[in-house]
Amino acid sequence: MTLILLGIALVLMVTITAGLVRIVIGPTPSDRMMAAQLLGTSGIGVLLLLAPVVAVPALIDVALVFALLAAIAITAFTRRRVVEEVAADEAETSDHRGRDQEIGQGNERMSKGATP
Repeated sequence: MTLILLGIALVLMVTITAGLVRIVIGPTPSDRMMAAQLLGTSGIGVLLLLAPVVAVPALIDVALVFALLAAIAITAFTRRRVVEEVAADEAETSDHRGRDQEIGQGNERMSKGATP
């Protein structure tokens, strides 16, 4: 049974390695956050698998704390992304308004005979 648990823990460690690669080369912040979630989930799994193998029940408590932290991290990331998207939309809207005002002023100058 111990060898089976260690084998599964090894597979999870390989997924952690893949997650580290995705964090480094992830093209978008969302990819990086999903990879960080993979690291957290796999790390929790490894801790839960190793707790009976090394006979340290405190590892289960550590895994539970990591699970809570992972939930808080994804909530914070999601809220941050929403705020960034709203700010980007507002910036884009104000940029269009500024261009519309410049075009309107240019049209007024042209109608008065002035050069833009």
